[in-house]
Amino acid sequence: MTPPRLFQAMAGAVQGGAENFFVRLAGGLHRAGVPQKLAIRSNPVRAAALRAEGVEPVELPFGGWLDFRTRPALRRLARDWRPAVVLTWMNRATRMMPRGPWVHAARMGGYYDLKYYRHCHHLVGNTPDIVAHIVRQGWPAERAHYLPNFVDDRPAAPADRAALATPADVPLLLAAGRLHPNKGFDTALEALARLPDAVLWLAGEGPERAALEAQAARLGIASRVRFLGWREDMPALHAAADLFVCSSRHEPLGNIVLEAWAHRKPVVAARSPGPEGLIADGESGLLVPKDDPAALAAAIARVLADPALAARLGEGGRAALDRQFSEAAVVGRYLDFFARIAR
Repeated sequence: MTPPRLFQAMAGAVQGGAENFFVRLAGGLHRAGVPQKLAIRSNPVRAAALRAEGVEPVELPFGGWLDFRTRPALRRLARDWRPAVVLTWMNRATRMMPRGPWVHAARMGGYYDLKYYRHCHHLVGNTPDIVAHIVRQGWPAERAHYLPNFVDDRPAAPADRAALATPADVPLLLAAGRLHPNKGFDTALEALARLPDAVLWLAGEGPERAALEAQAARLGIASRVRFLGWREDMPALHAAADLFVCSSRHEPLGNIVLEAWAHRKPVVAARSPGPEGLIADGESGLLVPKDDPAALAAAIARVLADPALAARLGEGGRAALDRQFSEAAVVGRYLDFFARIAR
């Protein structure tokens, strides 16, 4: 059966988990034979990434109230493409997408207010808890759907520790995400202060960078923290690291956990909704209370001291990824969803 014609639209930030998954999903759907048209906010890097996946995007401003170009362009593109299904990503693209003779679904990667989504026919959450949030706001349960993410699991050579001033023989922790209070990196730094031999690579950028750098200096661990900024080589960083740390206070899904699993890395995570929903404690990772540096440090030390446990957690995470979050599994779920709602 030929998949229904699809039109996707996303404004998106310069960096982010949803934005990266948008590129991966577009490529996965292309490989599955889905005829699709994409509209994105102008972004040469994202456009190049989509072209590398075999998909040619249309770049639009997706600006504020004085943007008089995007809405007419979306209307024209959709009219000419004649999709059976439109999938918009997050608030702005959903709000700007015109109505038409298609089924409109919107994907929510967080706990958003539904005010921008009332005109949609279906809503997609990438965790069961987000779907429950959608329904709690009064959305019909039969039109709220759980469709998870998948991550890039292609193997990579380890990043060069020496190039990042990291000795080859020290325990190496990796953490990643936007430098924002929600991510709990302050807790990770407090935990690192209790692990005197370890080095932390922190991949990400954001408004908390200066505060985190000052905290590292205050704790006397600045020489053991590498603030890496946004990175395009996360698989290589995972390959070089011994363990992945997710200290988030608020993490709706936990793409970062899936990425660690893809590279068979043991994960120690705080019990925020996303990681707690993914990880079977003691099987595919270790879970600790949020905002508890001592518990986080103790769990990390336990894994570092027990290579058999580290290997078992890494393999358990990879097995969970293969069962539920591989490209084949997730794209298959999207294909079933599109076929169902198009009918």
